Amino acid sequence: MKITFYGHAALGIQVEDVHVLVDPFISGNEKASHIDIEAIKADYILVTHAHQDHTLDVERIAKRTGAIVISNAEIAGHFAKMDIETHPMNHGGSWDFEFGLVKYVNATHSSSFADGSYGGQPGGFVIEGEHKNIYIAGDTGLTMDMKLIPLFTKLDLAILPIGDNFTMGIEEAIYVSNFVECDKVLGYHFDTFGYIEIDHENAKKQFYNAGKDLMLLEIGESIEL
Repeated sequence: MKITFYGHAALGIQVEDVHVLVDPFISGNEKASHIDIEAIKADYILVTHAHQDHTLDVERIAKRTGAIVISNAEIAGHFAKMDIETHPMNHGGSWDFEFGLVKYVNATHSSSFADGSYGGQPGGFVIEGEHKNIYIAGDTGLTMDMKLIPLFTKLDLAILPIGDNFTMGIEEAIYVSNFVECDKVLGYHFDTFGYIEIDHENAKKQFYNAGKDLMLLEIGESIEL
């Protein structure tokens, strides 16, 4: 499993020959100006919630690639009206896709489209694929529901927002790592704009002192699991 960071909360996940894109907000992110979204491959697009900084490039990429959009029923319905193929899900539900088993899990946040219309309840995803299991938290604060995840999945990586203000910050992310029983964390949703800028060295130090590993990738950088 290969994971590429495209800035903010946008991720590319490659499982064998299948390409999964998560929350594509790339063209609107000045820090990701070197990323060519026309070159990004996508067979599926996972969307955690409806905010524009997670959905901006969904339509453009889905129509170019023919990708299937996976999200809650409201977001799936929104993109289905654009003649995009979708797969609706809801909290607690799971589905076995060609790239792995996907479970839609709780997140605490808000969710509306740029025009103010309702985007359903926000969520996160647990993906079990290619003998590697990952948790993509989406935009969320710390919740006790996260303790349920290890009951059904042993994680290899937790992908957590760490920018604070709109989501959890560093200290809460360390607690989440404990809750989901995964000491390997990839941070995202940080540095895009002033409200969520972080001190990278301090963040890594806090995780290290807690006996955990925090990875902060450069935009366009990848890791292999």
